[in-house]
Amino acid sequence: MRNKKSRNYTKIDKMLEIPKEVCSNVPKIIITGFEEMIIENFKGILEYEEFYVRVNTYIGIININGYNLNLENMTNDDIKVTGKIESFDIERTIDERDE
Repeated sequence: MRNKKSRNYTKIDKMLEIPKEVCSNVPKIIITGFEEMIIENFKGILEYEEFYVRVNTYIGIININGYNLNLENMTNDDIKVTGKIESFDIERTIDERDE
C-alpha cells in the first residue's frame, strides 16, 4: 500500500511539474566552476578539513576534495562549499529502487 501511495504522489508531482528535490529528500548539487558548490537537502557534516569535506545526505555521502575549502551560508537545508574544488564523489548508502 505504501508503494502505491508513493507512486500516486510521484504521478501528481510530475503532472504539476514539481522538481524532484522540492517534494523529496533527494539532494541537489549546484557547481559553479571549480570554486563553489551548493548542496541542497543535506543531513549533516561528517568531516570538515581545509582539504576534504564529507557531507551526509538522505541518499548517500558526498566527498569533496580540494584546497582552502570553507563552509559558508549553512542553513537547515543547504550548504555552500567554497575554495579550490579538485574533485567530488558520491557514496550511495541506500538503494532508491527499494523505496
